[in-house]
Amino acid sequence: MSGKPRLHYFNGRGRMEPIRWLLAAAGVEFEESYLEKKEDLTKLQKVPMVEIDGMKLVQTRAIANYIATKYNLYGKDMKERALIDMYVEGLFDLNELLMKYGYLPADKKEEHFANMMDKAENRYFPVFEKVLKDHGKDFLVGNQLSRADVQLLEIILMAEECKPDTLAKFPLLQSFKARISNIPPIKKFLQPGSQRKPLIREEEVPKVIKIFY
Repeated sequence: MSGKPRLHYFNGRGRMEPIRWLLAAAGVEFEESYLEKKEDLTKLQKVPMVEIDGMKLVQTRAIANYIATKYNLYGKDMKERALIDMYVEGLFDLNELLMKYGYLPADKKEEHFANMMDKAENRYFPVFEKVLKDHGKDFLVGNQLSRADVQLLEIILMAEECKPDTLAKFPLLQSFKARISNIPPIKKFLQPGSQRKPLIREEEVPKVIKIFY
């Protein structure tokens, strides 16, 4: 039996956070090695990197696909998997917008914020509200937890950090959030002291930029 997965990234959210979420939702304990300087990245060449099952995996989507398949978070057949992929791709697009916000210079923030919240509230969240309404089940796909649910919850919470009332017009997403947040391993991940990373603080941005650029 191999040991715990080991995650290589900086000590912050970025593109590793969806992977932390998936592992946590699957109830899998993991260890982390943090990049501190440019040379750490040069040594690894590419991050996020996850050491798991004797492999060193890179590329966020490839890692997430592997974890979702291994821990039964990827639907029960090809049709469900296609829907999960479709939803997750949309969520990755919104995630990029939300993630970028913390790294922008002050003069670019206001415009980006308006665009990002407009897209969240008028393009992305209405789609997922409708999916839940049409599907009529507790989860987005099939009737069991999948990576699409986990990643939608992650995005909802990120959007609410930026704008607390962002779900005001979406009653089904509000109840989805409450329901998924209460699944025991996810509830545990949402407690203080877990491996979930906080929002990046302004003073941390230069350090991260120095590692990557």
